[in-house]
Amino acid sequence: MLNSTGELEFSKENNTEISQLASLALSHDAASGENNSTGLLEKTGYPDSVYVMAANIFQGIRIEKSPEKVLIKYGSEPLQSLSECEDESVQRSSYELAFSALKYQDILETILIDSYIFPSTTIPDHLSSLIIVMLYDFQDRKFQARLLSDNEESIAEVQEVENLLISFKTKLAAALARYRIKHDALSIYHILPETVRNQELRASTLPLYAWINTCKISPEEVYHSLKKKGYHKVKSVPHIGDKVFAVDQHCYDVLIFPSHLKNDLLNIDLFKEYKLIFQDKSRSLAVHSIKALLNMDDDILMVNTGSWYTVAHMSVLTNNNTSKIFVCGVQSQAKDPKLMNLFTKMGCKNVEILPETFINIDSKDHRLQKVKVILLLPRCSGLGVSNPVEFILNEHEDTGLLKDFSQGGTSEDKLHVLAQQQYEQLTHAMKFTKAQAVVYCTCSVYPEENEAVVKKALEFQDHGIKVQPYRLSPPVLPLCSLKEIHLSTDKFFRMEPSEITNGCFLSVLTRERDPSETVSVKDVLARAAAKGLLDGIELAKSSKREKKKKKSKISFPKTSTTDSNGIQMKIAEFLNRETNANANQSETLAKTSLQQKNVTQVGSSTQVRKSNKPATNPLVPTLMKNTSSSRPYERPTNFLRPRPEDKMVALKPVEIVLPPVMLPFPSPQGTRAQMPTQHFYCRWGAPKTLVSGYLPTPSLSRRGEKPKENLSSSLPRRSRPWL
Repeated sequence: MLNSTGELEFSKENNTEISQLASLALSHDAASGENNSTGLLEKTGYPDSVYVMAANIFQGIRIEKSPEKVLIKYGSEPLQSLSECEDESVQRSSYELAFSALKYQDILETILIDSYIFPSTTIPDHLSSLIIVMLYDFQDRKFQARLLSDNEESIAEVQEVENLLISFKTKLAAALARYRIKHDALSIYHILPETVRNQELRASTLPLYAWINTCKISPEEVYHSLKKKGYHKVKSVPHIGDKVFAVDQHCYDVLIFPSHLKNDLLNIDLFKEYKLIFQDKSRSLAVHSIKALLNMDDDILMVNTGSWYTVAHMSVLTNNNTSKIFVCGVQSQAKDPKLMNLFTKMGCKNVEILPETFINIDSKDHRLQKVKVILLLPRCSGLGVSNPVEFILNEHEDTGLLKDFSQGGTSEDKLHVLAQQQYEQLTHAMKFTKAQAVVYCTCSVYPEENEAVVKKALEFQDHGIKVQPYRLSPPVLPLCSLKEIHLSTDKFFRMEPSEITNGCFLSVLTRERDPSETVSVKDVLARAAAKGLLDGIELAKSSKREKKKKKSKISFPKTSTTDSNGIQMKIAEFLNRETNANANQSETLAKTSLQQKNVTQVGSSTQVRKSNKPATNPLVPTLMKNTSSSRPYERPTNFLRPRPEDKMVALKPVEIVLPPVMLPFPSPQGTRAQMPTQHFYCRWGAPKTLVSGYLPTPSLSRRGEKPKENLSSSLPRRSRPWL
């Protein structure tokens, strides 16, 4: 039990002074609306289990002082909780309360001494941590009583400490007022170091980032669903405002929301069904960098991923590939079923968890022979993160990092230890001979954990193995501002902590290209020919480049012309048989036209006759396609030889009526489109003009079928006079 006798030892004069200071403290706190960990002006307190969990967390991260400066003694044994709670909201509340108490540890200890709680009461050492965290919450509620739920299960230690604080309510408020007056501060928030205050300010305005699970829903469907919920898509997200969202500029599948909408978003189905997942943007940048380096069947090794949502995001991005994702760092095999259940709910099917730590995995492990890219997310100070509680919970980092956050920095000794661990992991990743790239990403702002680690690993990499060395590659992410371009001039991708994003450092290491594997154009063509991709095309074998080009240019059309002429000759024989069968009907006219043709049209282009042959034959589409495709490579002298049995019966009526027919058409193209047969054969005296005017015209090959229809109907109209 806690014994309290202090309230009876004060005189009425002291009580009057304390009451005035307490009133000042309470009124000043209400007017200032000081910041707190949750951003609420009115609080009702936490369940007993949260206080116990927060006390145990604080016990492990509290700042230990030298013996001469110790004000309060803390025990070494944790408090016994009713059960191990795995509820995410309870854990988050406990960590936030413990972190807040840690930031104000000196102030809270001073208030307890100044209010005579410790000298006047007998408090067990193991309850000191519980008193600290409950005192912070008590002053944060403006020393108002806690509202208890009827269904809440109470804990005896929590009830005892709460009764003690309520009994010293006036003295605690007065001690707080004196402390603020002494430091000339509007609230205890203004007593914090500037770095901690700036960090809290960024955390209060930092937008929410969520990536779309494209295995379950498309981005368009997400936009439509959010629109139905009253959200509007904008280009950028303001700190305050209506229900809006925007698409991130670096990652196409990441959406941005204002921070004050988190509770509302958690209650919609998109987040409940794992279609949208909250996660820090730095992790999305890392997986998108990996995606840009992958081929369809490349495997991935993810090291120290922390949040399993990072693994799920990588799995979603490679859902259409045959890639497999290996993950290192599972602390306990008992977590495997829960993780696999989570991956199943999210639609992830290509994940395999390795029980070993990364350092203990052999670089020649047979399971990792297809791994081409390694993503390394080492433990770091995390000082680029604005909300350390979210960072600890999401990335499963050591709670000891909260101590560094509360002080606004990391000690030199600890920073050296972290940098050495990061260097060892990066050099081990570079030993995997099958891997072609390593992506190194941290949330730190210290060069000792970023550029220094990467440059040292590149400088001292092992050149003895029979693989190409690594080199620093430029970022594979879009640079969306001049500031980002400036920060990435040395091939590192950096984002400084700001009101819209956490800090991030990203480096991409890729192997240099092996000069022996350089493939020439000749080798590429030879391989293609061996696979039958260049069937019918002869490759030149000259050693000189100019001769190669000349011979290759000549060899292509020769092959094409020979094949084309062979096909044309077969078609010509078929047409000859047809025309011979019908030759008796117009024998006199055919002989007359044949004699005229032999005199005036020796050596003329046979392509004109090929255009006329379809007049009575349906095979003309194939013939015309072949001739049009081979024109750029053929000479007019290489066409089919003249056939005297061609149907020249259409020439005589053309010679009689052609001048009146051509008069209505102002352009030659119109004449050709309407009466191609008559137009061709009327120009016997100028075969050169005929060829030059006909061959380059692309409209005839495109309109090949129309003239055929007209030609096929020209014979029946031959016996009628044309007007």
